[in-house]
Amino acid sequence: MTTAAITADGRGSSIPEPEYLDLLAAVTAWVEGPGEEWAGLIETTGTVPDALWKELRGAGFLSLAAPANLGGRGLSFVQWMGLMEIFSRSHASVRMIVHVVNGTWRAMNPHVDDVQRRKFIRPSVAGDLLVAFTLTEPGNGTGADISSSVRRAGDTYYLTGRKHLITFGVRCDYWLLFARLAGSTGSGGTVALLVDRHAPGVEVEDTSDTLGVRGTDHASLTFTDTPVPVANRIGEEGDGLAVALGGFLTPSRISVAMSCVGLAQRAQQLAVSYALERTTFGKPLASRQAVAFALAENAADIAAARALTLHAAAAWQDGTADAGSLSSMAKLTAVDMLTRVTDKALQVHGGVGYWKTMPIERVYRDARAQRFEEGTNEIQKTVIARGLLGRFQAPAPDGGRVPAPAGPGTAPAARP
Repeated sequence: MTTAAITADGRGSSIPEPEYLDLLAAVTAWVEGPGEEWAGLIETTGTVPDALWKELRGAGFLSLAAPANLGGRGLSFVQWMGLMEIFSRSHASVRMIVHVVNGTWRAMNPHVDDVQRRKFIRPSVAGDLLVAFTLTEPGNGTGADISSSVRRAGDTYYLTGRKHLITFGVRCDYWLLFARLAGSTGSGGTVALLVDRHAPGVEVEDTSDTLGVRGTDHASLTFTDTPVPVANRIGEEGDGLAVALGGFLTPSRISVAMSCVGLAQRAQQLAVSYALERTTFGKPLASRQAVAFALAENAADIAAARALTLHAAAAWQDGTADAGSLSSMAKLTAVDMLTRVTDKALQVHGGVGYWKTMPIERVYRDARAQRFEEGTNEIQKTVIARGLLGRFQAPAPDGGRVPAPAGPGTAPAARP
């Protein structure tokens, strides 16, 4: 990439190819070495120890995606997706940590002032301050459906409402929380606030006992007149949804799609190894056509999803109008691919793959979580359809409708 200007969300940043290849090798070595040891410990204890956070921070893995002027490594977004592909072959909690910490700064940085950038963004990029993205509410449908409200008195907002399914909501330092001004409707009344984890008037319920992604903490939160300084508002009043959806959701969906690709690669690797080692009736399992065909289908499925995800990543990196639609296409396609691949990979293992002693069992459980992260498949279809149908809304000079050229490349960006 030759672009000199670096935008607030990091687009325009990149590192030289030799340096990037060295970084790919280093991440791969960590995932296949220490990462596997950490995976076993997390599954045994059900928690992510502080020592792992410290190791990831010390290795620089929590500041890879941010530009150098924020203290990051300065990867381009496409380069970052190459690393996400590798991290996602590790334990799901490892993937979750690097995904979240390398992403939340994108939502905040375009909207902060210099004081906030020093206080919140730089420490977040360094991994010294953990910010939990806090949008979803228990009584509403999508993340953009917000009931939590604030009323302002002088230099303080008072927050009342509930949030749930908040990743790192227990151990974070701040919640990047989205609410609306009391009495307002629509996106124009929304605000983004950094709420101190230890602010008064907050009830935190640990809801971390999940099917997969063991070790990552999740929280349900109840706020009752919780004071939040106006100085902790990100952007202006009315910018809440722009902060939540503008700089975060599109690249995050692409990142989740690439996470699906990486995890599918791990499932395929386990299935191929088992098929080559397992002998039935005197022959390797891989020699059975049914098994070989299943593995071939997996390989094609993974390659197709990877190509679409990289296409979406390049579109967002270049700022094209169809990046929003493409991000949903990539996430929808990759999630469905992961479902098929992990199911076949487990089937190749036979009954033994159902036991916790086999690595494929954890991969199979972790894969299911991807279907909820950053919006369900139904939400992705809504975004894609809105962009697709929106191409036909421009009136022609004679009062008719002008159909756009076929293909996703012409679809405008859309939000749920």
